[in-house]
Amino acid sequence: VGTVAAGVAKAKADHILISGDSGGTGASPLTSIKHAGIPWEMGLAEAQQVLIMNGLRSRVILQTDGQIKTGRDVAIALLLGAEEIGFSTAPLIASGCIMMRVCHLNTCPVGIATQDPELRKKFAGQPEHVINFMFFIAEELRQIMAELGFRKVNDMVGQVDTLEFADVSDHWKARSIDLSPILHMPQLRSGDTRHNTTTQDHGLEGTLDNTRLLKLAKPAIEAGVKVYAEMEIKNVNRTVGATLSGEIARRYGDTGLPEDTIHIQFRGSAGQSFGAFLARGVRLELEGDANDHLGKGLSGGKIIVYPPKKSDFRPEENIIAGNVICYGATAGEVYLRGVVGERFCVRNSGASAVVEGCGDHGCEYMTGGRVVVLSRTGRNFAAGMSGGIAYVYDPDDKFPPLCNREMVALESVKDEDVPELKRLMENHVKYTGSSIASLLLSDWETTINRIVKVMPVDYRRVLEARKASQRVSQERMAVMR
Repeated sequence: VGTVAAGVAKAKADHILISGDSGGTGASPLTSIKHAGIPWEMGLAEAQQVLIMNGLRSRVILQTDGQIKTGRDVAIALLLGAEEIGFSTAPLIASGCIMMRVCHLNTCPVGIATQDPELRKKFAGQPEHVINFMFFIAEELRQIMAELGFRKVNDMVGQVDTLEFADVSDHWKARSIDLSPILHMPQLRSGDTRHNTTTQDHGLEGTLDNTRLLKLAKPAIEAGVKVYAEMEIKNVNRTVGATLSGEIARRYGDTGLPEDTIHIQFRGSAGQSFGAFLARGVRLELEGDANDHLGKGLSGGKIIVYPPKKSDFRPEENIIAGNVICYGATAGEVYLRGVVGERFCVRNSGASAVVEGCGDHGCEYMTGGRVVVLSRTGRNFAAGMSGGIAYVYDPDDKFPPLCNREMVALESVKDEDVPELKRLMENHVKYTGSSIASLLLSDWETTINRIVKVMPVDYRRVLEARKASQRVSQERMAVMR
């Protein structure tokens, strides 16, 4: 874990959390809570030591958690190098938890981990209960600090020379274990400290959004004037469009701007999270390829990616973007002329996306939106999919074994699906010049019979109930007339 800590510190992480083997939610198996992993003391000590030896300790805040319940636990964590300590189980018990371990079943008898209105009435916890508990923790910590001669909490961080091991020489098993590395205190480099003193420089001022996009989009944001620009992009340009979208959201909220008010044409290879959280009214078009997390948290914008126009390979057989595309998207459209990696549209809850092939675990945990896959998928498609609809072109009947049908049913395309499906495919041709989508549209009657509709069972039940309710309402209105 020390190597990982040094790596993420160099990668500009602000916090590093070391979680121990103890603790966990009530939904976890008891064996996992008690026996998975190793104690946080070992991981925390190693992370602290490696960070100090590499001159990185002052850059990050070290945190730890895992069944920390007393002021003594807090003191040990501080002395081993943590600046922030997490509490979960103990405050939960202070709030009234009786450890029934049914947090995942919606049957919590004291009304904490449940959405059941009747059970929630039984919740007797008050903020003061947790506040009082924390006061006792603080009081015990103050006593220990006074005994050790520390005036401030920061003065305690990393002072392992004040710790010593209990005598376990008479224990048959513990006496053979050498834990002395935990209390090793490495030499500080010149100018470094044993706790956090500075903030990471994330280089936000030098991002593409802050250096170019915000200036270009100013007329659109302030006066609604349409803006178009062309520029190069490299894979070091990450989360392009996120800061711009933040500015739009700050002014207009979820409404955003009218469609395609801001249209940016890129050429090159986009870095991680291209178009993350993209707001309504922004269209990012990329001639090239993109890395992982494209369209993460998409919030109404439009993302279009296609290969260089001079390329001579077949897009439907080549990768155009990476893994975990449209993760957590809530609205917007994505058109990708090519194949993408694993976990395509994971947790999508409202966006529409068209792609020409995807890897394993497509549409995992999807709760809304529409997805069209014009070629092969990987295995475990639709695992945990509880909402939205996916359409998969499957001329060879190879898709059913690749689909996880625990929560979905495979159906033929209905007449009511055709307008939206056709619109998405036509847009895909219009925006990306897709030859495969154009070919499928040219023989629509054949194509429609080869497309499999992936429909979540519960979602279908909700839609049917909604239609029935609307039908009853219409009949009542007709009678009233």
